[in-house]
Amino acid sequence: MVSATPPWKEGAMPQILVITDPEQEQESSVVYRERVASSDLESPHFSGQLVERVGWAVRDAIQIERIDPRVTQLRREP
Repeated sequence: MVSATPPWKEGAMPQILVITDPEQEQESSVVYRERVASSDLESPHFSGQLVERVGWAVRDAIQIERIDPRVTQLRREP
């Protein structure tokens, strides 16, 4: 059977990721991950809820960056 969709795209869906912003060599952490279909964005309710969830994730990422001792230590070093 021949598929019109390339194999690497089958089941693929765009994602929204919120990650911590690492300093230098520190690895980032995924704080929020959500797959979103373009059809989901047609709903004003869904769109509003999505923006709210992303906002929460951004605040959480900021808190993780402030609390993580590795991040704090790296920011203090010259």
